[in-house]
Amino acid sequence: MKAVSRYWVASVHVALSIIGLPYAAGTSGVCRKNDISRIPSLCSSTSVSMPPAAHVKARCPVYPVSDTRRFPVPDDKVDWDTDWPQYSPVNYTAPTVLKKPVWADPEIGGFSPLFNSLDGSVDRKSHEGPYRIQNGKPLNPHGRTGLEGRGLLGRWGPNHAADPIVTRWKTDSTGQHVHHTNSQLPVLQFVSIKRLDCGEWAIPGGMVDPGERVSQTLQREFSEEALNSLQAPPSEREKIQKRISELFNSEGLQVYKGYVDDPRNTDNAWMETVAVNFHDESGNSVSELPLQAGDDAGQVSWIDVDSSLALYANHLHFLETVAKERKAHW
Repeated sequence: MKAVSRYWVASVHVALSIIGLPYAAGTSGVCRKNDISRIPSLCSSTSVSMPPAAHVKARCPVYPVSDTRRFPVPDDKVDWDTDWPQYSPVNYTAPTVLKKPVWADPEIGGFSPLFNSLDGSVDRKSHEGPYRIQNGKPLNPHGRTGLEGRGLLGRWGPNHAADPIVTRWKTDSTGQHVHHTNSQLPVLQFVSIKRLDCGEWAIPGGMVDPGERVSQTLQREFSEEALNSLQAPPSEREKIQKRISELFNSEGLQVYKGYVDDPRNTDNAWMETVAVNFHDESGNSVSELPLQAGDDAGQVSWIDVDSSLALYANHLHFLETVAKERKAHW
């Protein structure tokens, strides 16, 4: 994981890849039904750090949306530098990926991607730095997963995503900030979607299209998943887009940039994300817009930021960083 930077102020052209999974657009993790993935450019200021992502979910025994079981990898055998002649990972690439949709790479063989570089419009560079290539295939920078191939992921190597975290202050009927009774700190609220695939609440987000700027992805995904601007009538769409643009052109707090511990990860394909917080300080921007669920979201709502929340994948860690940086209740 890279240290996160305080503010973004102009656009950075980062061409990233897409996997476009219909059941898991966004970053980290795959839903478990009973459990309770568009930046202006980097500017120096203070940094906020998060603990390194644990390489745990990427070793889940049964690969998501399949009956495929991973080769068990104990903690002391995760590192590629640890000698383990007995390692025999299961080879699995999902049928949906093998059907060669536009968002997926072909199989290695007749296809020779330019790893660790910009490959046409697809950015195959990792936020973690250069990764190893073995037998023509990239190796997961966080180690063994017990499964080779691509699984559900479209790209060999890093599969890039962007997560917009849109927040506001919780206010009472008089417009005053609400403070938590225990911490006495002001309460933040964030836009959360309830995923149709599993019923878990999550930060709206999605995959970055080839050649697309991360800043564009963040704005597009928020519009599609939270504000449903694609289905709004023309008169409303213009107003929505204006307010969204104003917010996403403001200073944003980069919360995280790096590898995501995701159950879809394999030895040769893995998720990475950039998560950025856009805060409506005055409460007169997107805070006033009626939220409508769109794309793969079932419901959308402003939810109080609190450490007791149960959220999709590792989104809670992103919110913890936002709350602490903005001196809000956690």
